[in-house]
Amino acid sequence: MKARFIGFGRVEIEGETYSEDVMIVKGRVQPRAKSASRELKGEYGHTPLSEREPIPWDCAKLIVGTGAHGMLPLTEGVRAAARKQEVELVTVKTAEACRMLATADLADTNAILHLTC
Repeated sequence: MKARFIGFGRVEIEGETYSEDVMIVKGRVQPRAKSASRELKGEYGHTPLSEREPIPWDCAKLIVGTGAHGMLPLTEGVRAAARKQEVELVTVKTAEACRMLATADLADTNAILHLTC
């Protein structure tokens, strides 16, 4: 999949530009539904990726792009769910996550890309 982190707040995937966080599930782009995690913002200083939101666990590997500066926190619940479901959880800055998607087997790899901080 051709994905490129353009810069803070923007990513281009297969020629289309996105300015909101996205998930890539089985090769399809969809918005990240992070509203369920917003109430944890005070605890983490930023809206985290939490087990409260729909996470595409139907994969062998989940790549999480943690933002331009790698600031997206993940709750321990997300890490525990990955272990329980035996999903390899890879957390890297979003630019690196985009590079990884170029060679990923999208039948077995899903991704969540945070586009800001």
